[in-house]
Amino acid sequence: QVQLVESGGGLVQPGGSLRLSCAASGKIFSINVMGWYRQAPGKERELVARITSSGSTNYADSVKGRFTISRDNAMNTVYLQMNSLKPEDTAVYYCNAEIYSNPRYAMDYWGKGTLVTVSS
Repeated sequence: QVQLVESGGGLVQPGGSLRLSCAASGKIFSINVMGWYRQAPGKERELVARITSSGSTNYADSVKGRFTISRDNAMNTVYLQMNSLKPEDTAVYYCNAEIYSNPRYAMDYWGKGTLVTVSS
């Protein structure tokens, strides 16, 4: 079995920073894309940022220039550095990863989410 466990959420004032981490564990042969999604109250889940195994990234327009995604392939971990946070960034943030448990088949996995609240 494969698990994704997020950490790093919390309460921060507008303009502040947080760093989210997500570690994958279990039967892992390789990991393709890793990413962060978020879901605010009453809204649909949306992509925040994603990163391939080679390091290519893409971001939602709303976070470009403020958020940075990175990964440590040796540790099977993805990070999201969030700077200049705004109240509209308040949401539950979910980690996502496409993981091969064997050389042939990949599955999509989700973490349980970590709450980020931006408020004064």
